[in-house]
Amino acid sequence: MISIEHISKKFRKLQALDNINAGFEPGQVVSLVGPNGSGKTTLIKCILGMVRPDRGDILVNGHSVQQQHGYRKQIGYMPQIGRYPDNMKIRQLFEMLYTLRQDEAENTDRELIRDFELENIFEKPMRTLSGGTRQKVSAALAFLFNPPILILDEPTAGLDPLAAEILKAKMMKEKKKDKLILITSHILSDLDELTSHIMYMQDGKQIFFKDLDAVREDTGEIKLGRAIARIMKGDGPGNAWNGRMFSVITGDKII
Repeated sequence: MISIEHISKKFRKLQALDNINAGFEPGQVVSLVGPNGSGKTTLIKCILGMVRPDRGDILVNGHSVQQQHGYRKQIGYMPQIGRYPDNMKIRQLFEMLYTLRQDEAENTDRELIRDFELENIFEKPMRTLSGGTRQKVSAALAFLFNPPILILDEPTAGLDPLAAEILKAKMMKEKKKDKLILITSHILSDLDELTSHIMYMQDGKQIFFKDLDAVREDTGEIKLGRAIARIMKGDGPGNAWNGRMFSVITGDKII
């Protein structure tokens, strides 16, 4: 569904992405994890066409995303911080999107609008909303047009416990529909029940891309948070650690 082929990106002297290769398939929930500054957000922005890579290509359903825009209709994106016009009401925001995507109006998914009870505050301007409520709006927008691909950047950050559980339940439901879901999150306890694959990044490099069971076996940990903590500390069983990062793993082969 998404193929990342030898993607590299440099911002002046900073190598944000360094020869990233991966393939994401329908039904996978891929957690992009790694320390701050590891390149996760840059990779997401490359997939979305918000950042143009220096080298390599990204294919969505076999078609290059470069110089293309139509593929974005297949993606629902929830940013870490949603930025919307201050004076626009919630109702107006949704109405604007319905107008822009009239051809998809019959296939909308309003479940999160209902479960978050957003219609009760539809007349509130965006500037008056708390951070958590903005997150609810961003989540509802990401799922609104029933896309086959969901990219969620720190989706539960700022949500209260009930809202976080509502969103996780929604992600589980979409996973069962064979959708591809990419998630970045520092709250790894939120990902235990959702994740099928882990892509670990460090200093712009793809350190490994494995299914969750393999990561658990490598580290001897059941909980994802504990497993990733062991990886970051470098004391997971069988992991080659040089004090800063693992040897780069491509597939199941260690280079």
